[in-house]
Amino acid sequence: MRTQRMTVSVLALLALAACGTESGSGAGSGDSGDGSGTVRPEAPVTGVHWNVSSLTVGGKRTAAPEGAHVRIDSRGKATGNLGCNRFTADVRIEGSAMTVGRSTSTDMACEKDVQRFETAMARAFSGELQAAVAGRSDEKTLTLTTPGGDSMTLTSEPPAPLTGTAWKVTGLVSGSTVASLPAGTEDKAHLTFGKDGSVEGSLGCNSFHGRATVSGSTLTFGPLASTRKMCPGPEMELERALLGVLEGKAAYTIDHRSLSIEAKSGKGLDATAPAAGT
Repeated sequence: MRTQRMTVSVLALLALAACGTESGSGAGSGDSGDGSGTVRPEAPVTGVHWNVSSLTVGGKRTAAPEGAHVRIDSRGKATGNLGCNRFTADVRIEGSAMTVGRSTSTDMACEKDVQRFETAMARAFSGELQAAVAGRSDEKTLTLTTPGGDSMTLTSEPPAPLTGTAWKVTGLVSGSTVASLPAGTEDKAHLTFGKDGSVEGSLGCNSFHGRATVSGSTLTFGPLASTRKMCPGPEMELERALLGVLEGKAAYTIDHRSLSIEAKSGKGLDATAPAAGT
């Protein structure tokens, strides 16, 4: 199955009220006039992956389902997961005041408890909010409070490091297209970079090891040595594809717990890190 590398399709539009004034102080009425939010560059909430810990509505605290998170970029765009469905929203931040405006969300069917949390979170993460950040730079807590006193508590999660992380291969890339792994090979290929410049892992059937030096956003792979087992067709297909990526110079990027490696040929791979704490 092949999918285009693009933002998730919008299946439903959540009409989240901005609760702003007609003067344009709400989200979606930034100075550019293009409907996007704005964020002060020094705002401490941007560029951080915030896991939603809990939601308190009417004095009742509810723990968030696993996977609920929010990330706000410097352009005033929030993206994340409500617990089941993904969402995007316009955000404006001025000092400790945050205004969440227009929002779109996917519309997948979810378990009832998760659906109830999603509905409550969508209502809480809207309109005028007060933001308070506490804690160290590598372990922060963000509390968003509505005018009515409801609140959402979020904790920061740092990105996975390139070295020392067991990266599980999840997709094969060709240009702008991401392909699923060959049938039956899911969860079989992985790689780990060492601080000493080594790389090792599994190609889906055969294990391998070699050298991989890091310079900025570039990886340079040396010759790889691997075992020589004969494997079923899909596994050999995956192995050939990975060997075509893990050679010579390749660009890499890390987005939170996702790793992308792209060779000069345009072929590449996507991989994910284990959940934090595992």
